[in-house]
Amino acid sequence: MTAKDKNALDATGRKVLETMAAAASPQGPKQIAEAAGLDGKVVSDQIKGLKSQGLVDSPVRCKYAITAAGKDRLAS
Repeated sequence: MTAKDKNALDATGRKVLETMAAAASPQGPKQIAEAAGLDGKVVSDQIKGLKSQGLVDSPVRCKYAITAAGKDRLAS
């Protein structure tokens, strides 16, 4: 697996980022899961990976928001 593959954005990760981009403020994993129609555990796992890539930030404890890098990744 190359570094590019490791940082590839799968369909679930894209859906999580799109849901976060549409939110007016930072959201908790449960809120993101409900809005995206996904399982909460799946969203939590996705957030962990997206955060390690710098695409998601946690500006408030247990709340997450998309970063500028995350918005750029969605645009590409």
